[in-house]
Amino acid sequence: MIRKLRKKLIAVSMVSLCIVLFCIFGFVGILNYQKMVSDADHTLSILADNDGTFPEPKDDEPDHAGKAPDAKDSSQPDPSSPDIGSASSSSDPAADPGNSKDNGNGEKPSDLPEPKQSSGNPKDSPELPFESRYFSVLLGSNDASVLSVDTGMIAAVDEDAAAAYATSIFKSGKTKGFLHSYRYTTVTSDSGTRVIFLDCQRTLSSFHTLVFTSVGVCLIGMLLVLLLMFLLSGYIIKPFIENHEKQKQFITDAGHELKTPLTIINADAEILEMDYGENEWLADIQEQTKHLTSLTNNLITLSRMEEERTRLQMIDFPFSDVVEETVQSFQALARTQNKTFETSIQPMISLYGDEKSLTQLVSILLDNAMKYSTPEGEISLRLEKAGNNVKLSVYNTADSIDREQLPHLFDRFYRTDKSRNSETGGYGLGLSIAAAVVNTHKGKITANTQDEHSLLITVTLPLKTQGR
Repeated sequence: MIRKLRKKLIAVSMVSLCIVLFCIFGFVGILNYQKMVSDADHTLSILADNDGTFPEPKDDEPDHAGKAPDAKDSSQPDPSSPDIGSASSSSDPAADPGNSKDNGNGEKPSDLPEPKQSSGNPKDSPELPFESRYFSVLLGSNDASVLSVDTGMIAAVDEDAAAAYATSIFKSGKTKGFLHSYRYTTVTSDSGTRVIFLDCQRTLSSFHTLVFTSVGVCLIGMLLVLLLMFLLSGYIIKPFIENHEKQKQFITDAGHELKTPLTIINADAEILEMDYGENEWLADIQEQTKHLTSLTNNLITLSRMEEERTRLQMIDFPFSDVVEETVQSFQALARTQNKTFETSIQPMISLYGDEKSLTQLVSILLDNAMKYSTPEGEISLRLEKAGNNVKLSVYNTADSIDREQLPHLFDRFYRTDKSRNSETGGYGLGLSIAAAVVNTHKGKITANTQDEHSLLITVTLPLKTQGR
């Protein structure tokens, strides 16, 4: 159980980390993809407004100072001015030590022109026409006939390929999207339908690099966290382990301490019965002592079953013969209760395990079927090989069993009868012991019901225990 708890802790931690990393890197990836598409669409909108080309730069645009290129700067001294000598002398580097630094070419940084910046939208960079690779195709408005092809700004696509791309998009009816590594848009005008393509190979490559890098970082991070969880999970569950061990030790010690007084009480009751004869009070004492002794023994057995397997004597033994002998002891009880008991036992099945505990397993399952089956009900046992496993199934009819109760049947002290009627003599520990025996032998036990009026308990055990 401790090992399963540790595995669940590691699994939950890794799943939580995976979800968090997926959300973070997924969000970053979506934002990058949306920005890439937004930039591409902005560039295409400029091309669409200018018939598939970028607008020509205006020659009369003001320079970095906001003046026309040919305009004279009034702030520069006039060589014909009589004060030019004084102006020149005041700007002499030797005369002004604070202005003696230059850029290495004899020019001061303040005299260098500033780079042109985009006006308004940061996407409208002056370098945009030189950074973009694009082509366009003009098609007829009513059909897909190619009227003109412009591939002057791209080298990877010829006119035939451009015409084929545009025709395919025109037939699909889409107005915007991706075709291979090209982002496209369509513009309809009186002259026809123009399909404009923008090469996004570089931006897509950068996006793919980001995705692969994110995946790699996630995997490396998860591997490191997994290693840390393996190293630290033992310390995390150490308090629970200590409490669990103390609980098992308490149950074992208490059971041994109760055995002696129960034995004495039972012996004294027998002596009193010999002296005073049988009576109702002594019978009650003996009956309750017997129940307490059985409960104590079951608690001790369950505690031992949850300990290491080295306490068990693992040998090869004929499991078919053990099941057959156990079944015979219940056939007479079934006949006295007018219950139908059918068996199907495959012979010559050998199993590697603890013979005593597996015999107790079969006895518990049959005892449970006898106790909780309906009057004159049906009980069946089936033993067979299933590949590399042995399959043991016990079926019985029942008054009523809810499917929601099935997962709790193997819990300690759990009983489907909420009133905990003592007529059946059970304490809710039998199936818990059965599950502990199965887990000790690295098997699996399940409970199912088809009509909520029957119960089928199936045990699957490996023919050979791993690590033997």
